[in-house]
Amino acid sequence: MSNAGFRINNKVERAPRALVDAFKFIPVANIADNMNRRACLDARIRPMNGAALLGTAITLKTSPGDNLLLYAAIAMAMPGDVIVVDAQGDLSNAIVGELMLTWAQKKEIAGIVVDGAVRDASAIKTMAISVYAAGVTPNGPFKNGPGEINIPISCGGQVIRPGDIIVGDEDGIVAIDPRDAPDILEKAKATVIKEAGIVADIQGNGWDLGWVEKALQDKGCEFIA
Repeated sequence: MSNAGFRINNKVERAPRALVDAFKFIPVANIADNMNRRACLDARIRPMNGAALLGTAITLKTSPGDNLLLYAAIAMAMPGDVIVVDAQGDLSNAIVGELMLTWAQKKEIAGIVVDGAVRDASAIKTMAISVYAAGVTPNGPFKNGPGEINIPISCGGQVIRPGDIIVGDEDGIVAIDPRDAPDILEKAKATVIKEAGIVADIQGNGWDLGWVEKALQDKGCEFIA
């Protein structure tokens, strides 16, 4: 019998690890620029430490302030996975803290992203596991459910699907559909090279911004002497 809203899907189609790892040194901004600048999680979701974020999404939708299903998600996650939690933006109760993160870190889970709150911020700062969240509170979680694992969720205003490639840095997080990843990867690499050239020009001969004046004129901007 179906129990919508309280179920676990154990199947995740993971992208080849080599494809995931290829995004390791590419800034999130360069990736997002090649996804029409509409693929990043909301700026509310901020890094809680300096650990790099890169891996395959395990998705989780929780009841606000409840982390019962997060235990199941950590138990089933594989090394290199990123658990992405739709906690509906609620900041009343922390979804995860030092103890669960220590367990997740031991399992070599790459990161946990929570559209909601975490706690034990001081300990999180020193951890090797990447943690992102919308806020911090000392209030602990409930453990009643319901919730669902590995369904499409909303996190930080983006639809995240199981198996998506998740990349995060100090700017924020971008989610990539594995089917689009090879094309996005090549475009993002080209952007990295292009921007390195622009930086060299700025430091050397200066930055040619003739296109700005042309754009202003084309759009009818009024110039007042």
